[in-house]
Amino acid sequence: MADLSVNIGELKLKNPVLTASGTFGYGIEYADFMDLSRIGGIFVKGTTLHPREGNDYPRMAETPSGMLNAVGLQNKGVNYFISAIYPKIKDIDTCMMVNVSGSTVEDYAACAEKINELDKIPAIELNISCPNVKQGGMAFGTNCAGASEVIKAVRKVYHKTLIVKLSPNVTDITEIAKTAEAEGADAVSLINTLMGMAIDIERRKPVLSTVTGGLSGPCVKPVALRMVYQTYKAIKIPIIGLGGISNWKDAIEFILAGATAIQIGTYNFVDPTVSVKVVEGINEYLDKNGFQSVRELIGGLEV
Repeated sequence: MADLSVNIGELKLKNPVLTASGTFGYGIEYADFMDLSRIGGIFVKGTTLHPREGNDYPRMAETPSGMLNAVGLQNKGVNYFISAIYPKIKDIDTCMMVNVSGSTVEDYAACAEKINELDKIPAIELNISCPNVKQGGMAFGTNCAGASEVIKAVRKVYHKTLIVKLSPNVTDITEIAKTAEAEGADAVSLINTLMGMAIDIERRKPVLSTVTGGLSGPCVKPVALRMVYQTYKAIKIPIIGLGGISNWKDAIEFILAGATAIQIGTYNFVDPTVSVKVVEGINEYLDKNGFQSVRELIGGLEV
């Protein structure tokens, strides 16, 4: 059997298959469907400093080969996570990581600082696609200055593995990736959702209460794959690839494009056991093609 372990900075994962934040709850919701210890890690749902109610309904819409969501980071806040959720997930035998979101630099840093104290959470994923309320709502991750400010503030107070999740809604994602690397990120994950919308022609109104939302699912895979490939050539820190992965073949494509690990998101709603099937598929591919380790595949695309 091939060696499936990979490293994200100082963080060692038993295999490169992770679940994406917002699609897998806190992990425990999926325990009836699969053995959570068989996957490399779980990114729990977005966590903010203060509780958030999320956006008004409707906030999800199905689209061809994908879905739109405008949930709005609904969660009960980091203190609730620490007191009520952390005790339930801390002993799960896989890498448990928290997606950190915020509306101000100060909120991001304060939330990350609290999570830094949790022994069994070895990494956070910084969601810089959030709107900066102090700067008129433009997302932190859509310009280098905004990204730099929030990553620098979090890096000062967070001392474990820092992964920065990049927005694809930019002109050149490699510039944001290079900013993340320069400010001390240990890895980047990409892509977050693409901006999209849907219209109800009978009502002649937007389907979503927020008009626009984040597009995910198989339809975004070609864009995600391209951005991972471009970013791999631009930075030296590891990349976690995501966007439309629904089977092991998709995962192999991302690894060949330069991803050290991958995340499965939307397809968890279609098949709750997909992540375990992807682990098995990667292993079979490696054995069939004579690879000793999955690490031999990273960035192995021949152009």
